[in-house]
Amino acid sequence: MRRSKLLGLGCLLLASPLYAALKPGAQAPAFTTAATLAGKPFTFSLADALKNGPVVLYFYPAAFTKGCTVEAHEFAEATDKFKAMGATVIGVSHDDIDTLNKFSVSECRNKFAVASDADKKISKAYDATIFFTSYTNRTSYVIAPNGTIIYQYTALSPDKHVENTMAAVDQLAGRAQANQAPVLTEPSLTETSLTICGRSAVYSPPAG
Repeated sequence: MRRSKLLGLGCLLLASPLYAALKPGAQAPAFTTAATLAGKPFTFSLADALKNGPVVLYFYPAAFTKGCTVEAHEFAEATDKFKAMGATVIGVSHDDIDTLNKFSVSECRNKFAVASDADKKISKAYDATIFFTSYTNRTSYVIAPNGTIIYQYTALSPDKHVENTMAAVDQLAGRAQANQAPVLTEPSLTETSLTICGRSAVYSPPAG
């Protein structure tokens, strides 16, 4: 009886939206941690990654579980599109680096890095934990190069995480392009159209 009650409580917690993820506009907590790409360990620094553009930071419960495998495949398929927009993808879970070395090859398909948060300091800093469990929640963030969180999405289903973060990165790229648009200045005095007393004329300044 007690076991069934505990199992029921666990299912309830996993099914319920018990989270308090960081909101857009908040500053993303900086972190450095062990990570792996294509089975090759390295040290990942959020600050360094942001120097190259926006970062898609996604937390997932555990490597090699069904939903996390599906999500890894989808991010792998989308990695080239994220790169084309200047974005870095990094997945984070509580798994140890040995497990992630294998996961980065077989499920991430050597396309993007995954990082270890064995002590859960990173997931706690990002409010990406499932209450009363040892698991990380399925929470995705898009972080602008200035370190500001511009998008957050939490859902245990992996279905919309890639689609939604891709849209947020695309929107950020669009805003960046708009800010870099050329500023209109006064026309140069090479050939200027004038309207004088209702008649159009073309003024060309004298040569020299």
